[in-house]
Amino acid sequence: MSARELVVLGTASQAPTRTRNHNGYLLRWDRAGLLFDPGEGTQRQMLFAGIAASAVTRICLTHMHGDHCLGVPGVVQRLSLDEVPHPVHAHFPASGQEHFTRLRYATSYRERGDLREHPHDRDGVVARDEAGSLEVRRLEHPVEAFGYRLVEPDGRRMLPEALARAGITGPRVRELQARGELDGVRLEEVSAPRPGQVFAFVMDTRLCDGVYALADRADMLVIEATFLDGDRDLAHAYGHLTARQAAAVAAECGVRTLVLTHFSQRYTEPGRFAAEAREVFGGELVVAEDLMRVPVPPRGVVGQPT
Repeated sequence: MSARELVVLGTASQAPTRTRNHNGYLLRWDRAGLLFDPGEGTQRQMLFAGIAASAVTRICLTHMHGDHCLGVPGVVQRLSLDEVPHPVHAHFPASGQEHFTRLRYATSYRERGDLREHPHDRDGVVARDEAGSLEVRRLEHPVEAFGYRLVEPDGRRMLPEALARAGITGPRVRELQARGELDGVRLEEVSAPRPGQVFAFVMDTRLCDGVYALADRADMLVIEATFLDGDRDLAHAYGHLTARQAAAVAAECGVRTLVLTHFSQRYTEPGRFAAEAREVFGGELVVAEDLMRVPVPPRGVVGQPT
């Protein structure tokens, strides 16, 4: 199992279908588990996917429409039922505080989980820990909405052959990493730059500056493609993107892996989304399906904008 992967729990938009549950996406990122936009039925989808409640460390909501948040009550109550020992941090637009409170306490239950709320109302970094910096950017939708961007800091990759030549092994490697120099050997001499990875999550929005800021040089971009381009006027009217628009953003921003999702129930042929996206995007393309697992691409040089 990849240490970094996207587990797709649901891919529908406003209405679920026989094959697509409401939204839900769990990003496994080393020891962190970020649950994005859990729509109705997410707790059951987690069961099907083999995802325990204890895997969740953050809940991130883009906005307060039902297909993006009606799964919160079940997930939150499961945290208490399973007595998840670690704190779980919840991020959501501050304008949705009343809705989140109602979701959190939708029914009576014995609250044993440690859920910590972090409402936000502007662009910027909303959390920073060993996983990296979690940033938000404002989107354009009929209700206030924000997208998310997880940025791992740049680091260095140790070179085993160089370490062996320098006679540095075992615990002394960590000592060198911590100090930057050991016995006359500099860290730069036995390591190489390792670019940090970037994950971006964009839902329910028209094209706007926030979309491009979130997608910029992302290793993986998960983005809504509610409509096909023939319905782009309808997409704009309702505050959504087409598959072609999402793919064009990915191409311009140098995205490595593009994951299209949040499909309108009006379309029954997923291949049409892939065909439309391929007209403008040449990188790794995934048309998401429920319970799919998508590995975050290995570290490397992020592609340049085309």
